[in-house]
Amino acid sequence: MSVFPKPYADLVARLRVASGFVLVLAFAWFSLPDFRSLAFGLPVSLLGLLLRAWATGHLEKNIRLAESGPYAYVRNPLYLGTLLVAAGLVIASRRWLLAALFAAVFGLIYLPVIELEEQHLGKLFTNFEIYSKRVPSLWPTLRPVKSDARFQWSLYIRNREYQALLGLLAGEAFLIAKAFFFRIAP
Repeated sequence: MSVFPKPYADLVARLRVASGFVLVLAFAWFSLPDFRSLAFGLPVSLLGLLLRAWATGHLEKNIRLAESGPYAYVRNPLYLGTLLVAAGLVIASRRWLLAALFAAVFGLIYLPVIELEEQHLGKLFTNFEIYSKRVPSLWPTLRPVKSDARFQWSLYIRNREYQALLGLLAGEAFLIAKAFFFRIAP
């Protein structure tokens, strides 16, 4: 049973990338980072990026249902990683407004997209229903599904996850520069 109406989910799926750019602009404009917020926030973002990297090394989109690596613990490690990256950036930004904005975008855009993607996977892979009953969507289980598949750098490259690394490095560099070279009193 769908939580979100399909026309709405389809619309927000198309808006996902554009909403990311809006979030980047909002973070750039409204953030007020300092040394302490960067010291707490940037490692959280890095953990999210590492989770995303680990996931893409196990992901063969539309070819094989990913059940290994982080997919043994959580069905949507890429979105969980994105959530961690954003949480770290929110911490680094020191702005509750940005936390509320990201929460709204995640709830109104990313959750319907996750639902659409899981419907697609259910149609594509006969074992998805069994997998989805054993592995939670966004909150990792402590009892992973067993799998022998290993991380593959070729999948990491093919899935272009290095772009997320470059984006996070640019965002972190911007926040560091804003904190130390363009200080604004809170």
